[in-house]
Amino acid sequence: QVQLVESGGGLVQAGGSLRLSCAVSGRTFSSYAMGWFRQTPGKEPEFVAAISWRSGTTNYADSVKGRFTISRDNAKNTVYLQMNSLKPEDTAKYYCAADQFGSGTDRRYLYELWGQGTQVTVSS
Repeated sequence: QVQLVESGGGLVQAGGSLRLSCAVSGRTFSSYAMGWFRQTPGKEPEFVAAISWRSGTTNYADSVKGRFTISRDNAKNTVYLQMNSLKPEDTAKYYCAADQFGSGTDRRYLYELWGQGTQVTVSS
């Protein structure tokens, strides 16, 4: 059974940086596209970034382009989200998700596995 566990969230001042990690159990990590989504109370989850399973092609929401970087280490079964120049509007609970043989889409319904999330709070 594949499980996803996020870490790295916390409280940071505006302009600061955080790196989120998502560790994936199981031996099939390399066959999954991985995505990051975020959610604030009362709102639908919002796509942040994704990376495809084969080519490593990345995809970003316009709101984070140039500030966030998604990467993966197949040897460590881990996907990362480096977040720089953080803004108060980046405050949310961040979830990683897995889509087997996926292209790195922003369509959250295509991701079949989800982690429990990690909270990111950016103070002004």
